[in-house]
Amino acid sequence: MFTPEQIESKLDRILLKVEKPGRYVGGELNSTLKDWDTAKTRVAFIFPDVYDIGVSNVGLKILYDQVNQREDALAERAYSPWFDMEALMREHGIPLYALESKRPLAGFDLIGFSLPYETLYTNALNILDLADIPVRALERDESHPIIIAGGHSTNNPEPMHAFIDAFVVGEGEEVIHDIINSLQKTEGKPREERLREFLNIPGVYVPRFYETTYMEDGTVEAIEPTIAEAPRVINKRIVAKLPPPPTKFIVPNIGVVHNRVSVEIMRGCTRGCRFCQAGMITRPVRERSVEEVVDAADAAVRSTGFEELALMSLSSSDYTYIKDLVSAISKRFEGRKLTVSLPSLRIESVSIDLMEMLKQHRSGGFTLAPEAASERMRRIINKFIPDEDIINTTREIYARGWTTIKLYFMIGHPSETLEDVQAIADLCKRVLAEGRKVAGWKVKLHAGVSTFVPKPQTPFQWVPCDTRDSILEKQALLKRELFKDRNIKLSWTKPDDTFVEAWLSRGDRRMAEVIYSAWKRGAKFDAWEEGRKFEIWSEAFNDHNLDYTFYTSRPRRTDEVFPWEHITAAVRKNFLFQDFRMSLEGQIRVDCRLNCFACGILPTFSNLRRENPGEGWKCPDVKSPARKVDVKLPVVGD
Repeated sequence: MFTPEQIESKLDRILLKVEKPGRYVGGELNSTLKDWDTAKTRVAFIFPDVYDIGVSNVGLKILYDQVNQREDALAERAYSPWFDMEALMREHGIPLYALESKRPLAGFDLIGFSLPYETLYTNALNILDLADIPVRALERDESHPIIIAGGHSTNNPEPMHAFIDAFVVGEGEEVIHDIINSLQKTEGKPREERLREFLNIPGVYVPRFYETTYMEDGTVEAIEPTIAEAPRVINKRIVAKLPPPPTKFIVPNIGVVHNRVSVEIMRGCTRGCRFCQAGMITRPVRERSVEEVVDAADAAVRSTGFEELALMSLSSSDYTYIKDLVSAISKRFEGRKLTVSLPSLRIESVSIDLMEMLKQHRSGGFTLAPEAASERMRRIINKFIPDEDIINTTREIYARGWTTIKLYFMIGHPSETLEDVQAIADLCKRVLAEGRKVAGWKVKLHAGVSTFVPKPQTPFQWVPCDTRDSILEKQALLKRELFKDRNIKLSWTKPDDTFVEAWLSRGDRRMAEVIYSAWKRGAKFDAWEEGRKFEIWSEAFNDHNLDYTFYTSRPRRTDEVFPWEHITAAVRKNFLFQDFRMSLEGQIRVDCRLNCFACGILPTFSNLRRENPGEGWKCPDVKSPARKVDVKLPVVGD
């Protein structure tokens, strides 16, 4: 195995030949280099995308901080090398290494992949190969690191089951310590025995101890444990009280996508948007105090020198004390050059007072997410916002000096028509027209229009994706309508990108072989223009006699066993199905802070909180008692 000195010597010969050498040198301000020999457990955290994206990932920052607080462990980082660097590494025989110590990844005890989205899967395989680690889990022995993965996409881990030793379902701050403790407890024992020990850790799924059977129509018949110790259902891991946020953020060597301090102000969402996987799987809501957020922001700004602060959550304006927080931030940073952003704002909870508070530290743009523009579609997706509320809010934003508003929409929702898509164009035009009345012709609008992918663990997991012809027709309509005004920018998602995401997110175990074949044919960086090769994926499906439309275009039976049936985010399937049926009738649910709908998270979290008391939990603050929701899933023909 290469020594750090050998790797650095080889890097000296190639770094000036690549586009951005700063991606590969490490040594950033606030990175942590601990003594290798005194650490009992060495962990490498990997974000399988280019450094420019991965270094800003908040989840990885949290885990890096958690592990490096331990005296008996160390954590280092690695990212996917770009095409130019990978070619040179393969040419010169340089294994993928951790940035801090320049040690090969193969020399670590534990490698943890962050997989927040599915288009990272081929990159994960490529990283294992570059690190000289067998790509398939069953081909690894005691000399290889244990490979784990977590992130939102692991709510359906089956497409990656062949390559990952163990998946973390849910939140990682506590479970990473349990995993490290388990590895230390079983040090020197056979790999199989060490993985069996993981079965005792709540929230950890070890796929080699499960088997999937299929019905004649290709759907899943059952997912069953193959050994007695393996739990039949893996419940997501929930952190009862959010730990203090990290404050010593790594300062990148180069310009990156998010060069800023990010402080998570709350976790979870109570709005119940039916398309939103994050809103379902991160329940319940837990909030940090204003004082904790402000102190963390101050410490992080001082330790990094960043001039932008992002107050992170799924719905920042729903934070109970948002006005107090913005006021306290403004007071603490008064006179200092700092831009404050709230990346996720709900239109109905953005007040004039909040806009006034943000003015001192505003950025050039303001982002809102209506998602749909017709009343019918808003009822279907459970995000009902009257047009007048959108117009009034955007008018006030323009009037207070913001020059650009970005509106996020989605096409391809269940039962969507061209009239619903036309409503998006009409609303964009109206927003810009109203903005010009109060701020003149300098105002701009950016309409970001993605295509809906039905995700696991959501009420829409039973519906198909929109068809290619329908998507193209809807996008053509928006282009015709919105390209007429030079102050409107339109961005959209290509249908092929939507389908890749769809079959990776909804696939079963057979998808692992498709992923492997696609990677062997050259698929990687699937989320990038430079890496998009739809034809490779088509060939990979053909290699295994599978039809990708089985995963994208097929409505699911009401009684269908999903590939993720044995994984639960603590939101009951009956609740999700009832919500799906309500969508068919255009019925909406109010914010569950106002009325508890018995989704299943309340009893799960109540038990956890009794064991780990802490502030910041908002589920019990409902104004009406929980009502029993128990829907029997009908069988085909009901």
